[in-house]
Amino acid sequence: MKMFKLLLLFSICTKVYAAQLPPHTFLIKPAALLSGKQKIEQKDPVMQQALSDLIAAADQSLKNGPYSVVYKEKTPSSGDKHDYMSVAPYWWPDSSKANGLPYIRKDGQTNPERFTIKDASYQNALSEDVYRLGLAWFYTGNEKYATHAVKLLRTWYLDPATRMNPNLNYGQAIPGITEGRGIGLIDMHNLPMLIDGIQLLKNSPAFAPSEYKAIQAWYKQYLNWMRTSPIGLEEANASNNHGTWYDVQQMIIALFTDQPELAKKIVEDQTQKRIDGQLTEDGQQPRELERTLSWHYSLFNLRAFFELALLAENVKVDLWNYESAGKKKLQNAFVWLLPYAEDVKKWEHQQIKPKDDKEFLELAKIAAEKYPTMDLAPLWEHHKDFKNKMFLLTNWDY
Repeated sequence: MKMFKLLLLFSICTKVYAAQLPPHTFLIKPAALLSGKQKIEQKDPVMQQALSDLIAAADQSLKNGPYSVVYKEKTPSSGDKHDYMSVAPYWWPDSSKANGLPYIRKDGQTNPERFTIKDASYQNALSEDVYRLGLAWFYTGNEKYATHAVKLLRTWYLDPATRMNPNLNYGQAIPGITEGRGIGLIDMHNLPMLIDGIQLLKNSPAFAPSEYKAIQAWYKQYLNWMRTSPIGLEEANASNNHGTWYDVQQMIIALFTDQPELAKKIVEDQTQKRIDGQLTEDGQQPRELERTLSWHYSLFNLRAFFELALLAENVKVDLWNYESAGKKKLQNAFVWLLPYAEDVKKWEHQQIKPKDDKEFLELAKIAAEKYPTMDLAPLWEHHKDFKNKMFLLTNWDY
């Protein structure tokens, strides 16, 4: 969620120097970035403040990292610390067993053991920092941002002493049950941010073309693992948000590795089926509504579909207005949630943590551009205090 907010904030609050080539980003469209550049050059005060905010964030990122999977204390059963590891968040020791094994599921309740292995936290931090630094370099021309970002990338992907192996065989382990499972792939749901950050850095003198190509090669291996390994195929078959985010990863990697035909095949052969299988005709998401954090997961899944719709534009596929044979549509999924964000209806599904509308409001800014005939005035009237400065910085030219 935090990363998505950063995506919305930083995607357009920057300055491009004339000597630089337009960015070839995928989730953020170059036109939106260039629109921000033009407004800053026109001394737009909102844009200038956004640039100041971006630089402050990037300066903090200069102090962060580097990150590596080999820094963890535990070693997976492969005997190789270069293999990524993480712990399932919603699984806890069984208090009725002396050794607590096997662990039992408590949906929506995060076990602090999740954070004892830092690989997932490091991957999140890497994504956020590379994105911030990429934007800061692209729009200020200050090479210090690119230099540090490339150092982070080199450590995570390329240095033989610290690089991650391109698999998630040990993601979201459950003590007493499994050392790794398909669900672990959700740990990488922020790849669009990370890869757009890499794309922003592509033309920096600090980023050697050979290093860029080596990272592309890493992702080709990872994508092959996703599409052929038992764990990867397990996640491909998920019928809830895990399957949707699986497609997000595949799409962004296919685009990044210059495989547009594969990207188009993914969205037409897989994502369109997920729209039909995961939504009801009126827009409900039954698999997310059965969760103990039903509001959160309904938004999380819708966000994944929105990201897929944005990525699909790169291969000229319109998911925004796609209607399945069963008359399922993304717009209906948004509209079904709308009265609950307006507080016209009371959310009656289980939500064991406070219901937060911020993510919906962020999605609503995108929906307003994609569905211009939709009346969102009552939503904004109800949420007058929503801090939407980030959205003033873009024309949402996605």
